[in-house]
Amino acid sequence: MSANQIRRMFTRLRSNPAIVASATAMALAVCTPSTDASLFGGDVVPATSEHDPALTAGLVRLSPSVSPDEARRVAFTAYTTGRQLAVEWRMVWPPTVQSFLIKIGARKAGHCYQYANELLLRLDALKLRTLELHWAECAPGEFDEHNVIAVTARGQPFEQGIVLDNWRHSGRLVWGPVKGDPPFRWEENQAELYRRLQHPRHYSRIIPRPEPERSPTPKQKKKKP
Repeated sequence: MSANQIRRMFTRLRSNPAIVASATAMALAVCTPSTDASLFGGDVVPATSEHDPALTAGLVRLSPSVSPDEARRVAFTAYTTGRQLAVEWRMVWPPTVQSFLIKIGARKAGHCYQYANELLLRLDALKLRTLELHWAECAPGEFDEHNVIAVTARGQPFEQGIVLDNWRHSGRLVWGPVKGDPPFRWEENQAELYRRLQHPRHYSRIIPRPEPERSPTPKQKKKKP
């Protein structure tokens, strides 16, 4: 959701405390699930850790050309980015309430496009060779627009990729297939990807150095008889 859309949403609420309280209560009632089972739809699942084997394996399965080490580094970066930003931005649940807090000045950041932007720049810093990044959006230009990063094998169609979403659950990474994430219908926006890479802007004060690539284990030299 863009900053302009958030601004329009809360212009009327700002001057009426009763409406503010009512809107916050409704957001909590609608967005807060009763169990973890209701958090995730379709094939989208939560990442278990920065070393989530399922996410790493899912990235590797995109294509035989995908480097397992690159898949591991992408999984690590995606998970740790969400957790770090949630702490820095003091995220609340649900993230729609965070948007309200940003509007009234109680939080500095935490919109979905800011999460996607930070993840994009950090993944781009990995200098990936076998994986490719995509800016994905749902309902572009609408009130409920949502932005995430999708990853495919190099040269692979966007529709075959994996979505990485740190915003949906307030810093808790969820991932799954682009075509298996109802009710979202993801579309690729290449122009937005290039714009954010060519004119990078960080919303976070913390810019971690990318995790170094692992070197192949050198083979032990055979001893001469």
